[in-house]
Amino acid sequence: MADETHVVSQLVARARAAQAVADRYDQAQTDRLCAAAAWAIMEPSRNRALAELAVHDTGLGNVADKIQKNHRKTLGLIRDLHGAKSVGVILEDVSTGITEIARAAGVVGAITPSTNPGATPANMIINAMKGRNAIILAPSPKGASTAELLLRYVHAEFDRIGAPRDLVQVLPSPVNKALTHELLRQVDLVVATGSQANIRAAYSSGTPAFGVGAGNVAVIVDASADLPLAAERIVRSKIFDNATSCSSENSVIIVDAVYDAMVSALTAQGCILLGDEQKSQLQAVMFPGGKLSPAVTARSASEIATLAGLSVATSTQVLMVNETGAGSDFPFSGEKLSPVLTVYRVADFEAATRMVSNIYAYQGAGHSVGIHAAPELADALALQIGLTLPVSRVIVNQAHCIATGGSFDNGLPFSLSMGCGTWGGNNFSDNLTYKNFLNITRIARPITTHVPDESALFADYFSFVNR
Repeated sequence: MADETHVVSQLVARARAAQAVADRYDQAQTDRLCAAAAWAIMEPSRNRALAELAVHDTGLGNVADKIQKNHRKTLGLIRDLHGAKSVGVILEDVSTGITEIARAAGVVGAITPSTNPGATPANMIINAMKGRNAIILAPSPKGASTAELLLRYVHAEFDRIGAPRDLVQVLPSPVNKALTHELLRQVDLVVATGSQANIRAAYSSGTPAFGVGAGNVAVIVDASADLPLAAERIVRSKIFDNATSCSSENSVIIVDAVYDAMVSALTAQGCILLGDEQKSQLQAVMFPGGKLSPAVTARSASEIATLAGLSVATSTQVLMVNETGAGSDFPFSGEKLSPVLTVYRVADFEAATRMVSNIYAYQGAGHSVGIHAAPELADALALQIGLTLPVSRVIVNQAHCIATGGSFDNGLPFSLSMGCGTWGGNNFSDNLTYKNFLNITRIARPITTHVPDESALFADYFSFVNR
């Protein structure tokens, strides 16, 4: 432990020195930091190199989708940050006499996953820079090489604008639990995305932390839905980067009136519904001992079928299995991180919401849910879901994994880290943004005194109890 303490303390000391420089930056300089960090991953040749290295070293996902993810998520984030105030006075409220001043959190420790070893660190770095923080990455061992390459690209861009390289650092390889835990102990703020073990480590570090909940997205297909369009959206989302995203659909709950037609629509998109014997073969490979095997994580449907000894067409996009329940006795009701989709048949919309509730009682509470329905009904159904189910996001008529973390056709902020509220064991339910990397100082001035009339405030209460 002494060695880990020394290694981390040196990194943190360098980070603090660099952050002291950035702390004097004005808004324009700060925004140049963000742009430099963004261009480090968005420059096309670098983007490709990062995507190829990520797939080569982690074995997860595919290059084309990682290139698209690196580009779109970073472009969307820079759009969100453009013009946003994060330096000095960011709010003046004359009516309350309050002035808000943005201040840096300090040195951030960021745990990042192997599933998104380029896009997630880039997102963390840019958000940290927007707050004039320093950041030290703790990548997964498989994703360490990608993080190190990204770091070289970031430093090259920082050199162009004269920014301190030590604003962004990475734990030295080989990254291990002891180093990561020591980092979490020494920094000022922890942000963690990845396995629930990493999230628990972040929350138990003794350092203020933002962590994310488990994904296990369920989507409901209502009887009113445009079935071919719903199927196209679900499959497009499910196969993106071989389902590395925590926002990929894991279960689709179809109301009885359109069940057969929806399965046909999914089949037309390249899905195949397995029989009971094939499902058993797949389960044995995917869930040995009841736990999801890393051997199938982020592999293509045809690769997973081969591992399970199943004969399917090489063009097969998604393997589907029927299920009736949720919980540890129904392993397909959990997160699969692969192009395997669990299909439920339910009586109606009310039964569908009950099934989602059962699934999330097992895994995925707080994350998000999708609804596919006719536009004239979708708002009412989405509101009903939002008022009753334990979810932080309700995604309406969209490809779920593309929409949940922000998209150019919805209003959610671009992020690769989604808070799941208390339902998912988190202290926030928003998409992680630069605001989570800020401290806010508030100046309070005297205003005209206004003492409320207590009889007016308690009128409804007294009327109720004295009736």
